[in-house]
Amino acid sequence: MGFWIAGAIGLAIAYLFGSLPTGYLAGKLLRGIDIREHGSRSTGATNVLRTLGKWPALVVLFVDVLKGAAAIVFARWFYRWLSTLPSVTPPTALDLETWIAWAVCLAGLAALLGHSLSIWLNFTGGKSAATGLGVLLAMSWLVGLGAAIAFGIVLAASRIVSLSSIVAALTAIALVCSLEQPLPYRLLVIAGGIYVIVRHRANIQRLLAGTEPRFGQFSPEPRSGS
Repeated sequence: MGFWIAGAIGLAIAYLFGSLPTGYLAGKLLRGIDIREHGSRSTGATNVLRTLGKWPALVVLFVDVLKGAAAIVFARWFYRWLSTLPSVTPPTALDLETWIAWAVCLAGLAALLGHSLSIWLNFTGGKSAATGLGVLLAMSWLVGLGAAIAFGIVLAASRIVSLSSIVAALTAIALVCSLEQPLPYRLLVIAGGIYVIVRHRANIQRLLAGTEPRFGQFSPEPRSGS
């Protein structure tokens, strides 16, 4: 019982990493505004760029990626540390490395949920694309790098951030399924990739209608994140 309680605490901490409302804090600290009331009403780096400028947007993007990576690094350390405690032992049915892989999977999902359903923003937030990239880079740098390259290529060609994020998520799914990766990692990327795509459902509708704004343009979206 003690192991499961400690494990739940670890997942809660991973969620809190993801829930840090970076874009919201940037708006409050730099201009005293709620960024959710400006531009596309998003807390993500794209709306920060429109509302606050280039350097705040870069900082928000960096921190959003970093918090996803931090959740994975923390999970690997925390669950390995738990296994060393004599009073807290993992299930005997799984070896340590397998258990840690599953813990990383759950921690990554917790971080994604934290970003999009932040406890600090009444369980609202962004679309978890940048935080998802951080999760990927810390989990498997090759998969993360492939997703980042796909994002960059599509953004350069289309100048549409949402389309680039969707293609990056699909690329990550394809890579994790084609490369030698543990089953929990594959499940994490598949579930996380689908989640990011679903979070872009309003953008997909606009893409199909040909009304999705390009990079730097104002979005008429009433409330969303990125």
